[in-house]
Amino acid sequence: MAARFQIEGDDSVLLRVTHSNLKTFSAEVRCSLQSTVEAVKDKLWRKCGTSVNSMSLELYDDANTKIADLNNPTTLLGFYTPVDGFRLHIIDLDPSSVTSGGWLEDTSLVEKYTISDESYDKLDGTFRKFKEKMVAQNPAAFEPKITENYMQELCADMKVGDRCEVQPGEKRGVIKYVGRAEPLGLGFWVGVQYDEPLGKHDGMVKGTRYFECPPLHGAMLRPDKVKVGDYPERDPFEDEEI
Repeated sequence: MAARFQIEGDDSVLLRVTHSNLKTFSAEVRCSLQSTVEAVKDKLWRKCGTSVNSMSLELYDDANTKIADLNNPTTLLGFYTPVDGFRLHIIDLDPSSVTSGGWLEDTSLVEKYTISDESYDKLDGTFRKFKEKMVAQNPAAFEPKITENYMQELCADMKVGDRCEVQPGEKRGVIKYVGRAEPLGLGFWVGVQYDEPLGKHDGMVKGTRYFECPPLHGAMLRPDKVKVGDYPERDPFEDEEI
């Protein structure tokens, strides 16, 4: 039997590794063909956490056919004639192993450390105390940049039906909506129906309908991009040469 394999120098092989308990575990290890099965197990436990004494190994070829059980700890790996791309499958025989029950993969099973606000406030050097110090030194820097009434004052002279021009691009159209649009962000928004198909939708944005208009004629914009005034529809032929 030993004649099946002849050791040649420091030959090694690159093997894929899977684990019976760790479904998402996948690794590659390079092992010397002169290593014993026990030495291979010792190398593997550092990667997966299964102890040498609790580990059983199976060898599969690149067609996923089982080649052998690596049971004898003193047998050389080369005896099994593995080649690059073969797979070593680790079976953890310890029912109380750290790899069992999904503890190493499912973080929802891990008990989270919690602390009360009262206890947290008593601690020194916390981020909360650092932030309080920075706010005290420069309150304006920590004021919210966008509030629920962001740009509301710019909407004072805008109403549905007003003609308008949108920048950039001097796109013309009619105002179809003025108000808040929470899915787009805090503050006020203006819905515009363009005269031409220069928009992105038909008045429905992120599942909410704000107004009706032909497809690709609608836009939702911040009020500072919209200017109300005498902006009639352009003659589509006005720029053509005669």
